[in-house]
Amino acid sequence: MAVPKRRTSKTRKLKRRTHYKLAVPGMVQCPQCGELKLSHRVCPECGYYKGKEVVND
Repeated sequence: MAVPKRRTSKTRKLKRRTHYKLAVPGMVQCPQCGELKLSHRVCPECGYYKGKEVVND
């Protein structure tokens, strides 16, 4: 059975874990109302997508 010869140091462990992080979603500003929304999706505030009203309130 394979066993590590030396203990993994704190620095080496933290360097390996630098890529374990949350990804921020791509937020863009809605051209109609100016609110932040996810790109390629209907604006939840005004209901517009690509300059056309898709959702009526």
